[in-house]
Amino acid sequence: MSQPPEPEAAPPPSPATEAVPLLYRLPAFLRLLRARLRPPPSTARSTGSLTRRMIVISAAWIFVLLVGGGLALDRVLSSAITRNFDAQLEYVLTAMIASSEIGPDGEVRFNRPLADQRFLEPYSGLYYQISGRGFETFRSRSLWDRALTVKAQHGDDSVHVYDSREFADEPLRVLERDVRLPGSGTRWRFQVAQGRAALDEQIATLRRTLVRSFALLGLGLIVASALQATYGLWPLRKIRRGISAVRAGQIALVDDAVPNEIVPLVEELNALLAHNEKQAEEARRHAGNLAHALKTPLTVIMNEATAGSPDLKDTVIREATTMRRQVDHHLARARAVGRRGQMQSRAEVWPALKAVERAMARLHRHVTVDLAGVKDAAVHVEHQDLEEIVGNLIENAAKYGQGRVFVEVKRDAGYVEIIVEDDGPGIPEADRRVLFHRGARLDTGKPGTGLGLAIVRDVVEIYGGTVSLEESEDLGGLLARLRLPAAA
Repeated sequence: MSQPPEPEAAPPPSPATEAVPLLYRLPAFLRLLRARLRPPPSTARSTGSLTRRMIVISAAWIFVLLVGGGLALDRVLSSAITRNFDAQLEYVLTAMIASSEIGPDGEVRFNRPLADQRFLEPYSGLYYQISGRGFETFRSRSLWDRALTVKAQHGDDSVHVYDSREFADEPLRVLERDVRLPGSGTRWRFQVAQGRAALDEQIATLRRTLVRSFALLGLGLIVASALQATYGLWPLRKIRRGISAVRAGQIALVDDAVPNEIVPLVEELNALLAHNEKQAEEARRHAGNLAHALKTPLTVIMNEATAGSPDLKDTVIREATTMRRQVDHHLARARAVGRRGQMQSRAEVWPALKAVERAMARLHRHVTVDLAGVKDAAVHVEHQDLEEIVGNLIENAAKYGQGRVFVEVKRDAGYVEIIVEDDGPGIPEADRRVLFHRGARLDTGKPGTGLGLAIVRDVVEIYGGTVSLEESEDLGGLLARLRLPAAA
């Protein structure tokens, strides 16, 4: 039985095939660059006027305080007026008792007339009455055909004060007291009453005065709070005008004089404006660098195509490879710049190193990568960028070493330090700085573009870290020291 023919192995990709993704990478970079230059859409949501909110809160609090204070003051003053009214009636009651005596027939009589003439006028509003069991009631002429009610169910050895509605058309304020006069065994009840109309009128006048005064006071306080809120928030309007001027390009920073409480806000705002301007400038510089980097290869291709050169194909492949390297470099920088402002960016160091270790085990089977140090460290870097950074350093160590790479993770004063050592021949100190330049390569015998360490340096600096090359004391090769901001 014949075996089916094995499928032919796919041919390795040609340089021309590898250059094709450049057509897709360049638009992606341009879109990312436009996104960095375009102002972010407004996400501010209004919750109403702050001035109106302050005025409403002040008005409500003023209303509560004035109502509470007005009620308390009304109670105090009304009680004072009522006590003064009662004191006058008590004076009359005392004068009645002092002027009273028992006549020959056992009846009560005054030994001198009372001074107030209203007792003689019918229905004048001021009345007195003296009553005792078994005797005829002694009343003032002002009562005429009426009499005050005597409640016998209680005794009043001291002055008893109460309001009475016994006269339908005239509310009364009544004071009464029980007294035993000399020469009489009868318990006499002395009563003096006065219509409440005068008292109620005084209290009503007081309340009208309080209401008007407190209403005027409340209105004045509300106007004052409105002026205070408007004047107090005026610096915020100055800041708004300053921001409008910045957006219009008239000024670069908000430099108006503001109160001390708003100075930190203005400082943070200016810092944000400076940060955005720095990012925009970086984006413009990246665009200019990319345009300059692509200009020469495109010119070479156009010249070769115009001249009808027989090796046009090789020229296109070579120059397209150069353009792809430049696009990769600037795309990585633009992506890192876009992520730099995201303080929530956080990546675990150890899982990233393990992922790179597994990749190195497949790509460089003769190389041993040893990991050591802190396993729970995290940095303020995007996970993808962290893997690209450490992957580049470890791949260089594996590529140029003799088969052994040692990686150690440490914590150091707010930073996480990642040390990558190899057992290769090392690099002279004078040549170490050159490696961070774009396209710089010391060993041209091995494949590469010379952009790896340049990309690593740019991305690390964007995140606020550092990278340096030193000599490895343990393995004798090169030591790469990477420091990145630590995350909680």
